Amino acid sequence: MLNKVILMGRLTRDPELRYTQSNIPVVSFSLAVDRNYRSKTDNQSQADFINCVAWRQTAEFVSKWFAKGRMMVVVGTLQSRRYQDKNGENRTAMEVIADEVFFGDSKRPDDDGSRFASQPGEGSPFTRFEPSPAAPPDFGSEFPDSGFAELEDDDELPF
Repeated sequence: MLNKVILMGRLTRDPELRYTQSNIPVVSFSLAVDRNYRSKTDNQSQADFINCVAWRQTAEFVSKWFAKGRMMVVVGTLQSRRYQDKNGENRTAMEVIADEVFFGDSKRPDDDGSRFASQPGEGSPFTRFEPSPAAPPDFGSEFPDSGFAELEDDDELPF
């Protein structure tokens, strides 16, 4: 049997970090996930609001690096749980248990940087890739004993 959920959406509120009695971190958050179609009457996209929960290091990561409005990718499992409401009625809640969480966007331009560090080495999970304007490296000289030889002509290829 298979139970795997992959979602990409925006946080509807700041994540809420709590700790169990055993001091295990748990965070709850909600994602607004757009549907793939628009309403025919007003051409508006529809969204589903999906409750998610993350535990331990994932919970601490979400709490530290994500805030309301941030795009997030969640990989996890769908879980149902039963509970009784204030009136004693039996209820069922569906939520995604997040096993993996990724950034769905880059740092927002309107962000002052106080919540998201922008330079590598500042505790940020972001790594900035800046291609070098120099010529590409000569891998042949870098790995002289690789066992590969440069072909003079494409006619030497066996296919």
